[in-house]
Amino acid sequence: VQLQASGGGSVQPGGSLRLSCATSGFDFDDYAIGWFRQAPGKEREFVAVISWRGDATSYADSVKGQFAISRDNARNMVYLQMNTLKPEDTGVYYCAVGKSYLSPSYKDYNYWGQETLVTVSS
Repeated sequence: VQLQASGGGSVQPGGSLRLSCATSGFDFDDYAIGWFRQAPGKEREFVAVISWRGDATSYADSVKGQFAISRDNARNMVYLQMNTLKPEDTGVYYCAVGKSYLSPSYKDYNYWGQETLVTVSS
């Protein structure tokens, strides 16, 4: 199982980024896929998750209305559109393979990909 996050970078407050998660090695359309992040000096936190079919999503309260998760089952890809970025969105972002249901708990994610760094600063 492999997951690779990409699309991070440095952006000014109010800017946007679109993260991508490329996956392989498992039945992609059987599992929910989630995004987590970890800010410097803080614990990893849940950001968003999307169901295996893409018809259900869940977000952390801190990003509701600001971020949007989506997936392309034909390409085994998951995306995180991040708008109106704030300095507190800075951190490393991970995508991970979840279960058949939506969960905000990192304990429900078995496989984690390489991270991508997002820096929001003026």
